[in-house]
Amino acid sequence: MAKAFVVGHPIKHSRSPLIHGYWLKQYGLDGSYERIEVAPVNFGDFLKSFPTRGFAGGNVTIPHKEMAFLGVDRRTEQAERVGAVNTLWIEDGVLWGDNTDVTGFMAHLDASLGTGWEQDVETVLVLGAGGAARAVVAGLQNRPCKRIFVANRTLSKADDLVRDLRRGSPVGLETSAWEALGRVIPHAQLIVNTTSLGMAGQPPLTLDLAKAPRNAVVADIVYVPLETPLLAAAAAHNLRTVDGLGMLLHQAVPGFRRWFGVTPEVTPELRALILADIEAQR
Repeated sequence: MAKAFVVGHPIKHSRSPLIHGYWLKQYGLDGSYERIEVAPVNFGDFLKSFPTRGFAGGNVTIPHKEMAFLGVDRRTEQAERVGAVNTLWIEDGVLWGDNTDVTGFMAHLDASLGTGWEQDVETVLVLGAGGAARAVVAGLQNRPCKRIFVANRTLSKADDLVRDLRRGSPVGLETSAWEALGRVIPHAQLIVNTTSLGMAGQPPLTLDLAKAPRNAVVADIVYVPLETPLLAAAAAHNLRTVDGLGMLLHQAVPGFRRWFGVTPEVTPELRALILADIEAQR
């Protein structure tokens, strides 16, 4: 029986077991997926020992993604670019790490907007400069957009992101001061929020979208609530919107394939299951 896990601190609120448990049942597989609570001081030992406990691999969540990046033997190219690992597996006795947030975000955009959506996008605005922003930018750099602006309330963090991800990219990567967003929004056909603003319990993210291009798409990686204040404002301006739940679902696909040998589908039924759990926790 194949075994996998999600490890973090705290971990009790992770919805990964719901996602992977659904797929295990859906495909009739003999496997398990469990939450494991590990404090940062013990994470190095956990990383070395989990294969001896029969696990094929697992997911890594806050606050261990950077430590996992440093602790694996080999990393995928996208993990190298982002500087964080959220998916682990053993291959020929070697501990590998990947960052599936990159493909998860892009797969969700593709599923939500349809094939070829990026042909209309020349300029992108990414809000935030943390790990999620790095994954989003890394994914968008593989598409035919021309410019990506990164804006963060602490500009030095945006500067760091741009410096790290600019190398070898044909896409122009620039920073924007938070106070100057009004000059970028009229040119941005895709606006992506990767900050915690708008999340339940956090202040809302308020942007003036009145001058956004009429064909603009506004995406938010926050999924509690599903319609954030930013997405509500975008809808009020008749802009296309992409919520944050799909990124969570699509980023889980590559790991499941590695551990259990089946490529699962992100279905309306799975989405409804997670939404029901979100509602139950409110």
